Amino acid sequence: MELELYGPDDKFYCKLDQDDALLGSYPVDDGCRIHVIDHSGARLGEYEDISKVEKYEISQEAYEQRQDSIRSFLKRNKLGRFNEEERAQQEAENSQRLIEEEAQASTIPVGSRCEVRTPGQPPRKGTVMYVGLTDFKPGYWIGIRYDEPLGKNDGSVNGKRYFECQAKYGAFVKPSVVTVGDFPEEDYGLDEM
Repeated sequence: MELELYGPDDKFYCKLDQDDALLGSYPVDDGCRIHVIDHSGARLGEYEDISKVEKYEISQEAYEQRQDSIRSFLKRNKLGRFNEEERAQQEAENSQRLIEEEAQASTIPVGSRCEVRTPGQPPRKGTVMYVGLTDFKPGYWIGIRYDEPLGKNDGSVNGKRYFECQAKYGAFVKPSVVTVGDFPEEDYGLDEM
């Protein structure tokens, strides 16, 4: 490729053809541009459509037979999903966590006032609108309608509606950060204006 230096007025200054020279050794100034002339024969957009690129594919059976693959390494060393003890332990921990979350969630009735204390954020008050399992993540979740627009949604996630509220007033949190109690809505005096 060739590099050419043009001034702010599009006037040709010089070619940048010394491979060992630094850019500062040329008369580059504000408003200048470097023009690149590509002699490689590549056409514009030639490598942008990856559907035209021939890909190497191997069948699952052939890949299973290979001894130099990641899968065979993981199997040999009993790592990841091929470590039965670790998988059983993770499943036991997940089921225990689910039981604990269910117990916590059962103490939070829909319609009750609550305070949400998430680590690293100020406490937020709202009303419990949903308690239960969801499609977007595993475990038990509490749907909250906040008193202020401090949420992330309107009671729906990924197109599925769990409860109704205004945009940015809804959020889903884990039962462990919800405290149910007498948390009256604060009157900010906005109605008097």
